[in-house]
Amino acid sequence: MMREPVRIMARQILTSLVAVSFAGAASSLALAPGLALAQGAAPSAAPKASAKKEAPKPAPAAAPAVAAAAGGAEPTLIGQYGTWGAYSATPNGKRVCFALAKPSSSKTNPPNRPRDPAYAFVSTRPAERVTNEVSIMIGYQLKPGSESSLEVGGASYAMYTQGDGLWIKNAAEEERMVDAMRKAADVTVKGMSAKGTETIDTFSLKGLAQALDRIAQDCRR
Repeated sequence: MMREPVRIMARQILTSLVAVSFAGAASSLALAPGLALAQGAAPSAAPKASAKKEAPKPAPAAAPAVAAAAGGAEPTLIGQYGTWGAYSATPNGKRVCFALAKPSSSKTNPPNRPRDPAYAFVSTRPAERVTNEVSIMIGYQLKPGSESSLEVGGASYAMYTQGDGLWIKNAAEEERMVDAMRKAADVTVKGMSAKGTETIDTFSLKGLAQALDRIAQDCRR
């Protein structure tokens, strides 16, 4: 089972990205690549002939989360590959790199139950000797003790659940799971909310292999 500080770090960094995307790019959040303003891209209404693009500033409510997660340094987009963005940050002077994507489709049973957006997250943290750790921010509080799974390449992997996060139960299987994710077209994540709602999220894996190669390059030990 994964160490608690690792789970907390993953959730904090991802939460900060979600906060920045909601604060600065609400109009583009529905797009698959998403996080347009987190990339430093100008809003759609801005003039095209801007001489210099400025990095977005999070709303005041989001700023504390960003500062806490990234040690005062906001995550930086280092590449967009298909539906996956590759990011880097340096919280407390320690390099962190991660790939991030939104689901291509989401379903609930019963249907149309409200929830926050879900995100898939693959992180590398050299200082902790963590490489390609897969986690999911599911968008709701998971039912304690419920079973969740990640399905890819014809195999199903049991996921450890805590709060609104999912991590692989058997860490020894993670490398094989990531290798399957590099080769497959999509991955399906199943979970159950604290209120008993079943969810199925499908993430396109287009661009993931390139995003992982990029973060491996940027987060060399």
